[in-house]
Amino acid sequence: MGGMTRTEAGTGTGGRVSAARERLLRTAAQLFYAEGIHTVGVDRLVAEAKVTNATFYRHFRSKDDLALAYIGSVDQAIRGQIGSLMSTDVPTDAILRGIGTSLVEQIRSPGYRGCAFLNAAAEFPDPGNPVHRAIVQHREWFLQTVTTLFATITAEQAEHAGRHFVMLRDGAMSAGYLGDPVLAGETLLRGIEGLLRIHAARGLDESADSAPGQTPSAVTAVVDIECSPSNV
Repeated sequence: MGGMTRTEAGTGTGGRVSAARERLLRTAAQLFYAEGIHTVGVDRLVAEAKVTNATFYRHFRSKDDLALAYIGSVDQAIRGQIGSLMSTDVPTDAILRGIGTSLVEQIRSPGYRGCAFLNAAAEFPDPGNPVHRAIVQHREWFLQTVTTLFATITAEQAEHAGRHFVMLRDGAMSAGYLGDPVLAGETLLRGIEGLLRIHAARGLDESADSAPGQTPSAVTAVVDIECSPSNV
């Protein structure tokens, strides 16, 4: 699920984050991810976080409010991880590969149970629910982020590449939980390599089209792509 960042919403004086709130959020993150949001009651959250009911409701108006904070904390953790990758002095394709490598590490980690956002979306299907809206906002941000990265390689069909990357990510995270996480990770990385190769070839084609007297490059530049693990 990725590392959890400290939330910024303080409940004590001077804007300091309440230790009890952090404990509740940390406990909720562990239980909600492992068992599902709707299956975990407030009484259990209170007991495992070692706080009182009054403390719970002082920080969160309801369990749904806590669920929203949980989704927000996962969102911030992922934004931080990708932001760190993007702040490094490496080529854009290396950043996209780094995102893929991070996903593979997550898929193969102990206790992995799929994508926290997809899991929560199944529990909050109402588009008007704040939790559902937060999930959609995260996914829109992720799609925009990877699309922007592909656009720095070439603007040609960057939106298509971004959507393809997100679908690869969704499929791998589901397959890694329901099937073999090693094969799912290998397939994801191979798929990203193929996508990058195709997208880079689009940029070469675009350059060739714009150069007088040049013949556009053929699609044969990318026909050798393999998008399945080598041992299959």
